[in-house]
Amino acid sequence: MKDHVELRSGAYADSVTLLQVSRAVQAAPGVVAAQVAMATGLNLEVLTGMGFDVPDSSPNDMVVALRLDDDADVATALAAVDAALVPTRPSSGDTTLAPPRTTASALERSGAGAIALVSVPGASATVEAMDAVEAGHDVMIFSDNVPVAEEVALKTYAASRGALVMGPDCGTAVIDGVGLGFANTVRPGRIGLVAASGTGCQQLLALLHHAGATQEGVGVRHALGVGGRDLSSSVGGLATREALRRLDADADVDLVVVVSKPPAPEVAEALSTYADGLATPVELGLLGRGQRDLTAVAEAVLARLGHEAPEWPVHGADNTREATGPLLRGLFVGGTLCDESMLMATEAFGPVRSNIPLSDELALGDDLLVDDHTFVDFGDDALTQGRAHPMIDPTLRNEQLARAAADPATGVILLDLVLGHGAEPDPATLLAPAIAAARQDRSIPVIVSLVGTDLDPQGLDAQRDTLVAAGAEVHLSNAAATRRAIQLIEGARA
Repeated sequence: MKDHVELRSGAYADSVTLLQVSRAVQAAPGVVAAQVAMATGLNLEVLTGMGFDVPDSSPNDMVVALRLDDDADVATALAAVDAALVPTRPSSGDTTLAPPRTTASALERSGAGAIALVSVPGASATVEAMDAVEAGHDVMIFSDNVPVAEEVALKTYAASRGALVMGPDCGTAVIDGVGLGFANTVRPGRIGLVAASGTGCQQLLALLHHAGATQEGVGVRHALGVGGRDLSSSVGGLATREALRRLDADADVDLVVVVSKPPAPEVAEALSTYADGLATPVELGLLGRGQRDLTAVAEAVLARLGHEAPEWPVHGADNTREATGPLLRGLFVGGTLCDESMLMATEAFGPVRSNIPLSDELALGDDLLVDDHTFVDFGDDALTQGRAHPMIDPTLRNEQLARAAADPATGVILLDLVLGHGAEPDPATLLAPAIAAARQDRSIPVIVSLVGTDLDPQGLDAQRDTLVAAGAEVHLSNAAATRRAIQLIEGARA
């Protein structure tokens, strides 16, 4: 094999685009590995770890790193890079007005009511978000790795100006039916969601959409994400209260639902008191020990609206037999879905290990596979530095899936797959070969919660069928998928 590394000074594309370019080039004949990325510190670490020798560079340089078969032609591989980059270069459009160079100048052109969506490296996100708030606009911060002290300062200032800060690390929002970030397409209605959780919000969107197919009046008008730390002791629910105030004032919202990762107890208590003082009824779906799972929350919402809960669909149950070992391995792209499953498994088995543990002594180290029940959130900040979110790039999880399958102690593998705008266009096709390989030798049960709707661009039915064909058992409800996995492990123990 031979390596070719070159710098393209002054060239730029965002990280998601360059990930797609790298994938396209890696599929070219003779290419063993391809990494096209901006020369940031984190990306240089990744390239060095892959064995590439990168010359002196700056973050303004684009690095093209190729590993080729001995008989492959470098010029042909570089032509594949150029071809993959072509769609990222603007070929037309009005050039009489120079593009804005700052968030503030962009908002000046947008007019009143515009929402700023900030998706830059976490170290720069607060400055851009503050520009938006100072200009009198709401802001959604998609960026992660933002220091908590900056989040508190930003939300405190926003509260003084009546602005809403969604995030940091806000992956999902729906504003008057328009999705932002990783958002599912759902039928409209008169429910408002406040979510200190991205995939928890998506799970409720998916379940309520499914229920609304046969029950009139079930639909979501707004889903306001506030970031996974908003109900922590440090932040104290600053954005959640502002979101609740807004939904309470909206005459088109009849019921508000709050969904969250496990909150700080004192913040949850204060939130309950605040919600009780609103005119619009509020259903609290706060995960935690002894609390309801998200599916039970969705069922409570349906009951408030006068509907019975449907049977949540399951497909591929014939693929699943008994557990092949004593341990449950949860590999998630959604942090809240991971939390929900961990809480349920802890109730069944006792303490479990995780990179987002329920208590510090249960934290996993760098090795994410140990001799215990393990639950890994691949979307956690520590695992997304220098790489795209696993809803876009599944590489790291697929590698861990192979490791878990090779461990004879693994009895059941529990996964999630999340659809919607912003996510990988065909995630099941990328996951299915890894599932089939995992089941090849021992037919390990693979249980998948498929979070999405029939209106999502990936196609819910097509994604489900691909997973079932690979040997998975597929649930719409993450809680139901988890119960099934627990049941299989308990059966093996018995």
